[in-house]
Amino acid sequence: MLKIIISGCNGHMGRVVESLCSTDPQLQVVAGFDVLGASDRDFPIYSSPAQFDGEADAVIDFSSPAALDGLLEFARRTHTPLILATTGYTPEQVAQIGAAARSVSIFRSANMSLGINVLLELVRKAASILGDSCDIEIVERHHRRKVDAPSGTALMIADAAAAACGHETEYVYDRHGIRRPRDRKEIGISAVRGGTIVGEHEILFAGHDEVLEIRHTALSREIFAQGAIEAAKFMATRREPGLYDMSCLVG
Repeated sequence: MLKIIISGCNGHMGRVVESLCSTDPQLQVVAGFDVLGASDRDFPIYSSPAQFDGEADAVIDFSSPAALDGLLEFARRTHTPLILATTGYTPEQVAQIGAAARSVSIFRSANMSLGINVLLELVRKAASILGDSCDIEIVERHHRRKVDAPSGTALMIADAAAAACGHETEYVYDRHGIRRPRDRKEIGISAVRGGTIVGEHEILFAGHDEVLEIRHTALSREIFAQGAIEAAKFMATRREPGLYDMSCLVG
């Protein structure tokens, strides 16, 4: 049985992970990390990773970028693999994660959905074929509570398209005040926030007299939690230092 720690266990995603773990006979939640501290749960909750002195096979993190330093220090001290499903990291924090992965094993993805990661492969293929003849636009929609914009997933999609399209690119996040025709190198990224939308990502390849659309819609948050759990199972068998991502599960 794999022992799991849930970081951000009092949050919505943390509770979804807990619920899925409770129905999986391969998994046991042995602790939670959350700045809010203890609540009425079946496992102990610590306000800081430094307070935990037990053993675990993986940490699943759906918390906040503010928790990163404590998690990286915990991973260095205990050599416990981290599954980082949190979004909104700064470029400096992304560099921190990369540096830490030289000595600990870290699985990181801005989106833990298997479907989204299949979509990324489709985007790369489309961009490699159509990138020179089509304008690329990305529209993402999320619930009103989401803090970061554009979403980490939208940036993943943009990066995939940019790497495959075969020419220099520039991300444009807001066309307000731009009084000129669209430049060939632009990749447009638009964010919509409202209601309870779990997550929608649409990629448009707009060419001469035709438009190709690739779209993914998340109908519940369980797909992200389940993806993180599958990543934890994968990482529990791989203690070698390194930075892993969803390509390990869908490749």
